[in-house]
Amino acid sequence: MLTRRLVAALLAAVTAGTALVGCSSGNEESRCESDGVTITCAPDQRSKTPKVSGELLTGGSYDVSQARGQVVVVNFWGSWCAPCRAEADDLEAVHQATKASGVTFLGINVQDSKDKAIAFEEGRVTYPSLFDPASRQALNFDIPPNTTPATVVLDRDGRVAVVIRRAVTRDELQPIVERVAAEQPASGSR
Repeated sequence: MLTRRLVAALLAAVTAGTALVGCSSGNEESRCESDGVTITCAPDQRSKTPKVSGELLTGGSYDVSQARGQVVVVNFWGSWCAPCRAEADDLEAVHQATKASGVTFLGINVQDSKDKAIAFEEGRVTYPSLFDPASRQALNFDIPPNTTPATVVLDRDGRVAVVIRRAVTRDELQPIVERVAAEQPASGSR
């Protein structure tokens, strides 16, 4: 799958700390920028996100395709993860600061029990989280379990714009989210 290969290449580039060679578009080879931690793809270098859907921690279901037209910030986390606890307030602050700009957040809880995950979120974040104890969603993005937390920013067309494979702070994440939110969707509609 093209998307899995692109995301895997993005994540591998972060690990290696080298420049990233992405997937080809026709005969043209695309390149994304990497500083060794954050991978940023220009709009013409992005591929569609893999399927993201499932059961929410609080009940009900979610499908990221229903958020098309919005920027979606996807954060992989676990209640057992100390860096996840450290970044939770920053993620919520960026969520509150950017939601009026058509930005939505989605947590994906991995390798956890439902009770611990619900207790972790209580009082920390107001956006929903998928319950994914088997890490299937992370594997769809080719995010190995040992890279939790990880944050992926999807543009309004549902394409992977940015991948960050470590805990984030408000000061670094908010400008990224605002930049992606300011882009015009490729489809021309908002």
